[in-house]
Amino acid sequence: METELPELFRRRTATTGEVFTWHSARASMANVTPEELERMVAASDVAARSLADSPVEVIAYACLVAVMCRGAGAAADVERRLSAAVSDAPNSPAIVSSAGALVDALRALGARRVALVTPYLRPLAEQVAETVVGEGFEVSELVALEVSDNVAVGRLDPEGLPEIARSLDLGSVDALVLSACVQMPSLPVVQQVEDELGVPVLTAATATARSILLALGLDPVVRGAGAALAARSPAAASAR
Repeated sequence: METELPELFRRRTATTGEVFTWHSARASMANVTPEELERMVAASDVAARSLADSPVEVIAYACLVAVMCRGAGAAADVERRLSAAVSDAPNSPAIVSSAGALVDALRALGARRVALVTPYLRPLAEQVAETVVGEGFEVSELVALEVSDNVAVGRLDPEGLPEIARSLDLGSVDALVLSACVQMPSLPVVQQVEDELGVPVLTAATATARSILLALGLDPVVRGAGAALAARSPAAASAR
């Protein structure tokens, strides 16, 4: 969230001249386990309230797995709770979540059958996949890199992702989620994988950027960032 989101919006600024500022608040998590994820979600109210003092226009809750472990519909529940937590803030900021953003982006792409690449331990990855299924999609491929240390997730080399993507059966897939985690770096290779494999590619980060732009009332387009942030022709938009 603190690396790829600013880079996406830097690219946006280079194209449009719009200016964005970034503010962050952290909820502690060392290992990606169910217990720590639950504690982090519980702490998110305080983090959101501290950000709302800024005053910001949009607050994005980052951790996808913490929300998706709660099942289908959990993103909307968490977003409602955070909205209530900042309801008395000066600007009443909009609330988005990476979990809700990913589902929204997949729907906007008209995807039905998807492949997921995750850094999580296999049981957590399977919970994410079950939630994606519960939101109305079919998960045909699921990769779990089995990395539990949250810092180690952030240090994974994105240059390894194209090889992983090439190993998947993407023949009948409508979209590839190259990183179902905002902590796992992927932006340097998102467009490369999409161009090479000919399948729409998105990530938790690019989907979150899309939701932030929409919440700001802006067209969700950023160059070189894959399908979630690609400009669409009027004909393609109407077909969706």
